[in-house]
Amino acid sequence: MQTVARRIKAEFVENFLVVWNPEEGSELYKMGFYGKPLGIPKPKSPDFKVPLILDLMEGVYLLEKGIISVSEGKGREKSEMKLEELREKARKIYEEFDLKYAVYKDLREKGLIVTPGVKYGCDFAVYKHGPGIDHAPYMVSVRSRGDEITATEIVKAGRLATTVRKRFIIAVPDLEEEGIEYLIFKWFKA
Repeated sequence: MQTVARRIKAEFVENFLVVWNPEEGSELYKMGFYGKPLGIPKPKSPDFKVPLILDLMEGVYLLEKGIISVSEGKGREKSEMKLEELREKARKIYEEFDLKYAVYKDLREKGLIVTPGVKYGCDFAVYKHGPGIDHAPYMVSVRSRGDEITATEIVKAGRLATTVRKRFIIAVPDLEEEGIEYLIFKWFKA
């Protein structure tokens, strides 16, 4: 991951982070396809002239790395948020935030581009190079070790993954051991 000479300023607004300065937002997007430019669902260029919207998963990661600073409040009441404060807000929004964040961070640390996977019915869509450059080859669903997964759920996920030409992966983080098992399913015709 590239580093920046100064921390990019983001503001906590209604469960998202906003980088109001378009140049800084563009710089952050170029670093690893972080966020979405406001009003541009599929940016053709990383040079945009609008604010950048980050979800809290990305925000926690970028704050932890010292790439962004996060403020909250209005006018004179504005204060800088600490990492643990942002993490607590994320825990209220994301179900099983700590498990999902462990997987997000691990995939990012491996040099992959991680985006929300809602449109595929999973936690993350994972790219090797980035949106607009390649298609996400992986759909990742995060589960805890104690979760039960039925054969029907696996077949549904596998059929969807095959339809959209992706590999279905179940990520099982162990927060105590700080390890993650990845179960990759490959479908083939008999």
